[in-house]
Amino acid sequence: MVGALQAASSAGGAVVLVIYLAVIVLEIAALWIVFTKAGEPGWWAIIPIANIIITLKIIGRHWAWIFIALVPFVGGIILGILIAIDLAKSFGKSGGFAVGLFFLSFVFVPILAWGPATYLGPSAKAGAMGAGGYGQAPGYGQAPGYPQPGYGQAPGYPPPGQAPPGQGYPPPAPPPPGQGYPPPAPPA
Repeated sequence: MVGALQAASSAGGAVVLVIYLAVIVLEIAALWIVFTKAGEPGWWAIIPIANIIITLKIIGRHWAWIFIALVPFVGGIILGILIAIDLAKSFGKSGGFAVGLFFLSFVFVPILAWGPATYLGPSAKAGAMGAGGYGQAPGYGQAPGYPQPGYGQAPGYPPPGQAPPGQGYPPPAPPPPGQGYPPPAPPA
C-alpha cells in the first residue's frame, strides 16, 4: 500500500512540476512580448532581477524601487501592487486589469502580450526617484499645435502674435484711409 502511494505521489508531483514549468515558460514568453511592445529588448525577460528593473523602467519608476522588495513581509507585495497598477495604466488598461495582473499574472500578462493593448508610455509621474503618483501625458488636454504652458501666457493659448497651424482668424485689416474712429478730443 505504501509503495503504491509513493508511486502515485511521485507521478502527481511530476505532473505538477511539468505544469509549473509550462506556466513559467508562458510567463517569460509573454513578458518578452510586453517588453518588445514597450520598445525594450525582449531578452531581458529571461534575467531574473533585470526583468523587474526593466519593468520599472517601462512603467516610469526609478530602478531603485526594487529595494522596496527587500522590506520583510510586505515589501514584495507593495512592489507587486505598484507594478501591476502602473503596468496596466501604461498599456491603457483599467484598475480591474491591474487587480488581475497582481493576482493572476499568469493569465493577464499573456493577455497584455498577445492582446490588442499598445504601450502608451510610462504611467508613473516623474518626481523624486520616479515616485509621486500618476501624471498625464505631456500635452494632455491641449489642442495640437499649441505650445506647452510656461511662457507666461494662459494655458492652452499660443504666445502673442502666433496662431496654431491651420487655426485662428487672420489679423484684422486696417481701416481704409479717412475712415475709422475719430481722434480723441483734446483734454480740457
